Amino acid sequence: MENKNIPYKIYLSEDEMPKTWYNVRADMSHKPAPLVNPGTGAPMGFEDLRPVFCDELIRQELDNDTREIPIPQEIRNFYKMYRPSPLVRAYCLEEKLQTPAKIYYKFEGNNTSGSHKLNSAIAQAYYAKAQGLKGVTTETGAGQWGTALSMACAYLNLDCQVYMVKVSYEQKPFRREVMRTYGASVTPSPSELTSVGRAILKEHPGTTGSLGCAISEAVEAAASQDGYRYVLGSVLNQVLLHQSVIGLEAKVALDKYGVVPDIIIGCAGGGSNLGGLISPFMGQQLRGERNYRFIAVEPASCPSFTRGKFAYDFCDTGKVCPLAKMYTLGSGFIPSANHAGGLRYHGMSPVLSQLYHDGYLEARAVEQTKVFEAAEQFARVEGILPAPESSHAIRVAIDEALKCKETGEEKTILFGLTGTGYFDMVAYEKFHNGEMTDYIPSDEELAASFAQLPQL
Repeated sequence: MENKNIPYKIYLSEDEMPKTWYNVRADMSHKPAPLVNPGTGAPMGFEDLRPVFCDELIRQELDNDTREIPIPQEIRNFYKMYRPSPLVRAYCLEEKLQTPAKIYYKFEGNNTSGSHKLNSAIAQAYYAKAQGLKGVTTETGAGQWGTALSMACAYLNLDCQVYMVKVSYEQKPFRREVMRTYGASVTPSPSELTSVGRAILKEHPGTTGSLGCAISEAVEAAASQDGYRYVLGSVLNQVLLHQSVIGLEAKVALDKYGVVPDIIIGCAGGGSNLGGLISPFMGQQLRGERNYRFIAVEPASCPSFTRGKFAYDFCDTGKVCPLAKMYTLGSGFIPSANHAGGLRYHGMSPVLSQLYHDGYLEARAVEQTKVFEAAEQFARVEGILPAPESSHAIRVAIDEALKCKETGEEKTILFGLTGTGYFDMVAYEKFHNGEMTDYIPSDEELAASFAQLPQL
């Protein structure tokens, strides 16, 4: 029987923090498919990826077999600034919902970037510095990743160049200013600074941009400057590896009180936080030790799991990146300018895509007005203003808790609260003014995008 005296917030001590990242690929019988060269269709190895990525990060990207990868001491020291992060028992939310369910959330917003992104940003900056590079380039949607990377680069004295999706650049001037405070240069994408940016602007004048566009520009910027490499905050295997600290800490905290979750829920755009949260639990499931229900929650406006195709596709709009096998809406799909900028990506992490394809994950798409209703409800009850991205997970956690209210089941629900929404007030304002709409792409739009998928 579980211990009834569970505190509102469960904090670990610093010496209980993970000393290794957990690589879920080691326990997958079907490994994620390799990145391939779009020109030849051949799998890309270490040497193929070197012009764009840092050496050590490529090794982590390609390593499907090492279960535990040591976290360097310098990274662990940096983590102590804001980790371990609390695991919260949402007593107030349970009370308001009058549900027998027990709800927990892992809160990753206790740092200036306002999200979980710093877990991987410091790792990637560390390996870039160790390689003797001058700087890194990246893209950012809502701005959490760009902010996190600028913080990590400032700490390590690396130059940081951020291409920010134009709609977010305009909606979130303060997020941009935080990046500049940390010394990053921030360019609205698509821009005139790169040949791919100029081409996208010519084809789509007045476009609000997308993560796919910004990735293309950042990759070109890295490849055209000596001593620079490209880094990114989601999708890739290495990012899910670094983010495993979220799930590892959550599991240690739950184990202390003998709590086993029934349902684990995370929002999903590219897959970094969902992959990080579920990794140790998924490992148990893959090894046949335990069963959980995993639910990925995505926006109905960008439904890569629920309506996408499992196929090789470009990771970017400008088609300068390798091809990845993933659930995708097509690299030419430009999502509507909804308010969860961090989830507006056409594809899903190859690791999560493979797990979903193999039936280990469920996925649900939700409309943004319902997401913001849940965000407001949560803020009023639990006292944290959640990011729109995280609020997708809140929406489904509330829905599952209400199902328990109907059935009387005392299920234990764990979800990832990836960050805070203090830079998302334009979105909250539109919601409060009744100006928020629910855009859902038509089957025809998606079919047109799928028709452009590369034929391998």
